Amino acid sequence: MKAAILKSFGSQLAIEDMPEPVLGTGEVIVDIVATRVLSYMNEVFSGERKYALDLPVIPGPGGIGRVRATGPDATRLAIGDWVFCDPTVRSRDDAVAPDITLQGLSARDAGGLKLQKYFRHGSFAGQMRLPTENVKPLGQITSEDASRWCALGTMLVPYGGFLAARLQPGETVLVSGATGNFGSAAVAVALAMGAACVVAPGRNEAVLSDLVRRFGDRVRPVKLTGSENDDRETMKRAAGGPIDCVLDIMPPSVSTTVVRAAVMTVRANGRIALMGGVGMLGGAGLELPYNWIMRNCITLHGVWMYPPDAASRLIALVRSGLLRLDEYEVTAFDLDHANDAVAHAAANAGPFRMTVIRP
Repeated sequence: MKAAILKSFGSQLAIEDMPEPVLGTGEVIVDIVATRVLSYMNEVFSGERKYALDLPVIPGPGGIGRVRATGPDATRLAIGDWVFCDPTVRSRDDAVAPDITLQGLSARDAGGLKLQKYFRHGSFAGQMRLPTENVKPLGQITSEDASRWCALGTMLVPYGGFLAARLQPGETVLVSGATGNFGSAAVAVALAMGAACVVAPGRNEAVLSDLVRRFGDRVRPVKLTGSENDDRETMKRAAGGPIDCVLDIMPPSVSTTVVRAAVMTVRANGRIALMGGVGMLGGAGLELPYNWIMRNCITLHGVWMYPPDAASRLIALVRSGLLRLDEYEVTAFDLDHANDAVAHAAANAGPFRMTVIRP
């Protein structure tokens, strides 16, 4: 099969023929039809992000495809089924605290790297081998639809944060990083989950206006000034009442003062989900006042990815019509132009823009 291979950090992807994956017990092989290219994939490939990735590897976290072969433990999947390939692979020998690897992207720790040595290759290829539990049925779609369904991979991340923070219908949410690729997805997901309104802070007024255009007055835009205290008060006023839940999904480049301004808008007994990249590339960590957390009974959730059933639940939200994939503008490349796709994704990283490879 044809595949794009990362052989060393800082090098281009090599487009080569690779042996097809061999099916094992507890596994499924999927023919990949479309796979998204993360906007920061170039930073992963260059080594800038310092992701734990054992090379050489076929990269690509997840994708959309059709079942090619199943093992004996698959009782519902059938050959030809349309499926989402969930890249969050968990070890099976510790149900309480499993090791995790993001197939084709990164690992959390040494245990995740050990897992990665087996489930290593991702979706920038004609076929992909996954654990059975990571293959999520989509129902009937068309080949053309497959590109837009790749947005599940982006939306799943903030969905995991909201599940951890136990977001309830009718609550007020603040998304810190709302004008980014994952942050704009978080706005859409929060509204689909029944949030009464979403406070959306950011510096880009055009993007803020576009969020209001897409989703209406349930989105409350806030233009940030860079003054921590002033911005915090402006965000609180925009909410029009207590903020029940804050999701931070800011990238590594953002100052901790911007994150803290947003996080500390949450009401007493409120919840905060931290999913961003603060401190990932070095520098100061996020400082929050101990007394403020304690006296206001604030719940902090560190969230990396999402629970095992999240993908199926998110697919149901899409199927119900509550969450729309047609918000996304998709640009597609074939596998021979995978390097062009990586460059395009980096240059077009705005909200509801998605670059995909169709092997």
